[in-house]
Amino acid sequence: MAEINNEEVMEEQTETAEAKEITEEAVNEAEVQMETEEQADEESGEEPKKGLFNKKKDKKKDKKDEQIEDLTDRLKRQMAEFENFRKRTEKEKSQMYDMGAKAIVEKVLPVIDNFERGLAAVPEDKQEDPFVDGMNKIYKQMMTVLEEAGVKAIESVGTEFNPDFHNAVMHIEDENLGENIIAEEFQKGYMYRDTVVRHSMVKVAN
Repeated sequence: MAEINNEEVMEEQTETAEAKEITEEAVNEAEVQMETEEQADEESGEEPKKGLFNKKKDKKKDKKDEQIEDLTDRLKRQMAEFENFRKRTEKEKSQMYDMGAKAIVEKVLPVIDNFERGLAAVPEDKQEDPFVDGMNKIYKQMMTVLEEAGVKAIESVGTEFNPDFHNAVMHIEDENLGENIIAEEFQKGYMYRDTVVRHSMVKVAN
């Protein structure tokens, strides 16, 4: 029985050795084939094929790709936040500028009113006086500067009453005028760009 068992063991060891040799040969052939394919891919400019022997490299490459994607995503988010901050800052600056300009216009308007009252009180025979002519020129120059800065007078007399632009302080009945038509202006209103600085003080008919 011992001799039979020894023979069986010897046969099994022989078969194992032969199988090992076959496996090693197959592995060697596979490696040679993969190296040949990779070399061919490099020469042709194609990406190397993924296989059994470069799985570890693939895993490292995937990890790097994940890190690159993560950093790219962070960069995009920071750029978006910066762009939003820039737009918000520009809008706030513009609003602050408009508020400051509007405050200055409000302080200048009483000066314009006094110019208009003074010029309206000049008698007809004094209209050609050099002093009056000089005041007229100064007044026109001031109005030109305001218009260039975005300030303009609100139309009133002969137009329909609009509470967004006009402040009605009197009401009359007049058959010659239509309904809600402004008959007279007591104080001129002004706008700075699209914002009302001062409403027109008016008398409304019908």
